[in-house]
Amino acid sequence: MDKIVELFGINTDAQGIDWGTIVALQQCPFSDKKCFKTRKSEPDVAIGTCTVLAGRAMDPVMICPNRLIDRHKIFIDCMHLLTKHQPGNDYHLLSEIKIPGGKLDYVLVSARGSHAVDFVGIELQTLDTTGSVWPARMSTLNRLGIPVTVPEGKPYGMNWKMTAKTILVQMHHKAATFANINRHLVLVIQDPLLDYMRREFTFDHFTDPADVVDTVHFHSYGMQPLEPGQQRSDLVLHSRMSTDVAGIERCLGLKNDAAVEESVLLARISSKLTDMTLWSPL
Repeated sequence: MDKIVELFGINTDAQGIDWGTIVALQQCPFSDKKCFKTRKSEPDVAIGTCTVLAGRAMDPVMICPNRLIDRHKIFIDCMHLLTKHQPGNDYHLLSEIKIPGGKLDYVLVSARGSHAVDFVGIELQTLDTTGSVWPARMSTLNRLGIPVTVPEGKPYGMNWKMTAKTILVQMHHKAATFANINRHLVLVIQDPLLDYMRREFTFDHFTDPADVVDTVHFHSYGMQPLEPGQQRSDLVLHSRMSTDVAGIERCLGLKNDAAVEESVLLARISSKLTDMTLWSPL
């Protein structure tokens, strides 16, 4: 059975798709760029796998972080955490901003002119795979009417443990910075990963539903069943949980000092604001 649910942003069960053109263009509809997932042996060939089936329940699981930014829903769902936003301010969306503890995937900013007033840090985490999805991808192309040779290979799997542990450690490193300046840090994940975390780590101290006073927020999304005429499933926010730095420490038993002055981060963010980073939720 094919295990590739979405290829180059399109559900493989969608009807009326010119798959030959889609595969030839190798475009990611979420980033509006060429798919960044390429083969090491063929760097000009994009793999294009966004979502796969995994596990006994065969739930769709996203393996590409770009899949999460579809229609910018995850950013809209963070707007309420810009507690210092005022009417008349502009929204900006920045990526790859360096802070103590690492880089942030995205920063949603409320700015008055060229000066950042408030911001929310946003981290994305999809599942890492073990093994190669290439054989399943090529088998899917055959099913879609594109004749290709399907190489032999071991089935791929989901690296649940490493993915969960790595992102929780990263969140802890960055949470100290956000707590020190009274700002919010959001982790955007998918329901199956949150379910795994709740089974394997201590989560009974998290506030559910989330409380805006907490520093760290977890936003977990599911995928709606494909509707007739749709090319891909819509994301739906199913769960919002929150905690503080101590709550992340209870999950992992780690300590880290990543304090930074608020003025330093605001100045760093303000220096990145341009007309190109202006963002609208509409």
